[in-house]
Amino acid sequence: MKILEIVVRRVFFWGSFAVLALAAIEKAANILRHSLTGPNYPPLKLLQIAAVGLLFAIIMELHAIRVLLSSKSTQPPK
Repeated sequence: MKILEIVVRRVFFWGSFAVLALAAIEKAANILRHSLTGPNYPPLKLLQIAAVGLLFAIIMELHAIRVLLSSKSTQPPK
């Protein structure tokens, strides 16, 4: 289960940056009057999707840190 959590966090983290890069490329294509994703996904919507994905990845990382710290605090001192 721990491996699955790590993989999901990494997928969300790197996926968010991939969508961010796609938003930048789409904006450049729109300046040249072309479109890669069509009218359904304008650059601003792609940027919002990337922000939500990155926020979710950060929340999962902070949760993992909290769980790790709480498990260390319950152990007896050495």
